[in-house]
Amino acid sequence: MTGRSSRTAHSVAVLMGGPSAEREVSMSSGRECADALRVAGYQVTEVILGAARGDEIVRRLTELSPDVVFNALHGRLGEDGCVQGLLEWLDIPYTHSGVLASALAMDKTRAKEAFRAAGLPVVESVIAEAADVRRRHVIAPPYVVKPNDEGSSVGVYIVHDGANAPPDLAADMPARVMVETYAPGRELTTTVMGDRALDVTEIQTDGWYDYAAKYTVGGSRHVIPADIPAEIRAACLDMALRAHRALGCTGLTRTDFRWDEARGLAGLIILEVNTQPGMTPTSLAPEQAAHAGIDFPALMAWMVKDALCRS
Repeated sequence: MTGRSSRTAHSVAVLMGGPSAEREVSMSSGRECADALRVAGYQVTEVILGAARGDEIVRRLTELSPDVVFNALHGRLGEDGCVQGLLEWLDIPYTHSGVLASALAMDKTRAKEAFRAAGLPVVESVIAEAADVRRRHVIAPPYVVKPNDEGSSVGVYIVHDGANAPPDLAADMPARVMVETYAPGRELTTTVMGDRALDVTEIQTDGWYDYAAKYTVGGSRHVIPADIPAEIRAACLDMALRAHRALGCTGLTRTDFRWDEARGLAGLIILEVNTQPGMTPTSLAPEQAAHAGIDFPALMAWMVKDALCRS
């Protein structure tokens, strides 16, 4: 499928930047998306946000009056329901998921509750005071400590089995954090595009799939399709679509899994759903779309059309 078009173009404002810890990822995603949308035939304006107060966003979008907003923001403000609420108030169609689904997916505790209610497998976790986590093991190792509402593996600590000391969390970690049982195994991910789960990619790294591994060229190796049994592939596709629906997501999402192959199907668990998957040259969702025959401009065009159809 090709995204090139000679038709009269809709105007698209691409939101990027913002104040979150994932600003640079957003800038990279936004530029890639804007370039691809131009190739697809759209009139594109790049809207680079700084501190991104609500009145700044309202003023700039009111001046532009775009037909649709392509939301390339990541992290807080951009994918937690805040910008989505502003866009609803402005009555401007926008890509990706809506207010509630975005807020649920960003809040890892609430997302897990939705997954459990849908019969989907997740690991046990607790919310604890960061100060307490620094003092003692709040659950038995091995475990993972992370912010409850950040993405891109920002602020993730792994405490290995047999560790004597609790983690030395950075001073800028939130006052309350999620502590969850460590899930061993292979890293798998599946992209959902509307009502279709595309494929399964295995992510291979020399260590933890952290921020640098995700966004540095060569930081990880993506195997698509993943070399896994047909039963596991089918389960990933099914669970990703069910998780997408459990949160009420729309547009494009990506669901991350861990699979302990020694346990077979029982070893497959959902880590999280990303409502704003990265769109950088090393990102997973565009790779899966390309593997399905959908080039990057076509993927961007589909996302814009999907937003307009839902408006």
